[in-house]
Amino acid sequence: MKIEIGIERPACFQPAYPEEFDLFSHLELAAAIPQVLFAVTTWKENGKPNVCFHSWSCFHGDRTAFFAVLGNLYQHTHTYVNIKRTRGFAVNFLPVHYYDALIETIRQNELDADEFSAGGFTLENARTISAPIIQESFLTLECSLKSVEDLSGAGITAMVVGQVRHCWIDADLSPESRCGKAGYMLLMPGAQNLSTGEPNPSIIASLTIEKRD
Repeated sequence: MKIEIGIERPACFQPAYPEEFDLFSHLELAAAIPQVLFAVTTWKENGKPNVCFHSWSCFHGDRTAFFAVLGNLYQHTHTYVNIKRTRGFAVNFLPVHYYDALIETIRQNELDADEFSAGGFTLENARTISAPIIQESFLTLECSLKSVEDLSGAGITAMVVGQVRHCWIDADLSPESRCGKAGYMLLMPGAQNLSTGEPNPSIIASLTIEKRD
């Protein structure tokens, strides 16, 4: 049996917190598609470093270029404003044991806050763009702003596309190790119980190797 969910939120769907359905589509919580978690870093207008713990994105390109596509960046955030002003941002991938530190950068995200200090991260300067980068990351992508598009037209979120100009890769971490707890951190949004409508907590996960192709 399959349950069908349309563009109208089912009446039984309950939010995990009061503003959940103001922030997210009920279809996202019904689908609960895992995505990689990472930190977007930029400079605030006052010179303080900014950290945005983010997901909802993809990374791809062709033989001419490689792109970071931030698919759901809120337009009211420091990060969105910073990217439009500086025309650049860095994407920093950290393993799951940094989760609590990254959450701390959400708790301390005022304009005057040094969010690197809030998370206990070591700041380095990007090589090709105007942005700070996290030294503890096992992979960092330096991106210049390519385009911005409001997909829904509602002025809430934007799809921000950056062209990758430079990579920092930890040579001590093998490709296989990036699939373990020292590698990529994944978010599975809190999957709604499709029968009762009850919410579930989000899942934070790491990858395991099941097969080689």
